[in-house]
Amino acid sequence: MALRADTVVLGIETSCDETAAAVVSGGREILANVVLSQIDEHRPYGGVVPEIAARAHVEHLDRLIARAMTEAGLGYGELSAVAATAGPGLIGGVLVGLMTGKAIAAASGKPFVAVNHLEGHALSARLTGEADFPYLLLLVSGGHCQLLLVRGVGDYRWLGTTIDDAAGEAFDKTAKLLGLGYPGGPAVEQAAGRGDASRFSLPRPLAGRPDCDFSFSGLKTAVRRVAQELGAALDERAKADLAAGFQAAVGDVLVDRTRHAMRMVASETACTRLVVAGGVAANAALRARLLRLASETGFSLIMPPGWLCTDNAAMIAWAGCERLQAGLTDGLDTPARARWPLDPDTGR
Repeated sequence: MALRADTVVLGIETSCDETAAAVVSGGREILANVVLSQIDEHRPYGGVVPEIAARAHVEHLDRLIARAMTEAGLGYGELSAVAATAGPGLIGGVLVGLMTGKAIAAASGKPFVAVNHLEGHALSARLTGEADFPYLLLLVSGGHCQLLLVRGVGDYRWLGTTIDDAAGEAFDKTAKLLGLGYPGGPAVEQAAGRGDASRFSLPRPLAGRPDCDFSFSGLKTAVRRVAQELGAALDERAKADLAAGFQAAVGDVLVDRTRHAMRMVASETACTRLVVAGGVAANAALRARLLRLASETGFSLIMPPGWLCTDNAAMIAWAGCERLQAGLTDGLDTPARARWPLDPDTGR
């Protein structure tokens, strides 16, 4: 069912280290999309510091919301609803955005929608194009790595997840280990583009197993072991080759696990669509691997543009549009959640 084009939702995202506000219509029009990165604040620490992230959200969020509303050319009374990420994420940051969204909803008399950050990613492909239900979702980001069957808004079946590190977390830790800089994902991708992926033998954890789970901790440990063995010989060439080998191994694992999930859903449903979302999906090499997988299996591959894969408020506003039309609004007593599974039956 098409969403009403005159539905207009303000979305707020503060679950990690991006402070973001956006205004999106049910007609798939992004009226405003403002994202403020905190990379410079966290770079000295080589990773996100929760307290610094929360303070930055407090400092900048009101200004970003005002800017988004100005760019959209709307007053708060013209909104259909207000949506904000209520989890999962760093609880201090989530609280900032959630409480701000509730306050705007209460002051403007508009419905409030508490959005699961993962659902924002899950539905993002429907903002930029036609992605009919059901579809297989590979959600791969800094904090999450999951395979789910998306049957509808609020209707998700968990198939597999990481048993240790998420793929994006492994990218960040590998970048830090090799001294490639921060943020780690783009740094590893850039170094890998100069490297020889075949130089070092690295493991493909859980590849070939009958389930759909992931594991990246062992791969990260293998990179550390090679780096330690090289010692002073870990020059820029070796770093590039290790980065390329690591990225190729991650790609092999993602392809293997996703291929198995494709077989599962194809045997049980009529699903032949694969959606890839989350920050790691912005990696061009991994996107190419998944495109080849889809071609080999007869699945159609839907990938949001790179800017929509990383954390943003447009996907939160869009999820708000979808949930509002489905009649799924929330009370102002909705809690912030550090953990919030998409599939309540499995707790994942």
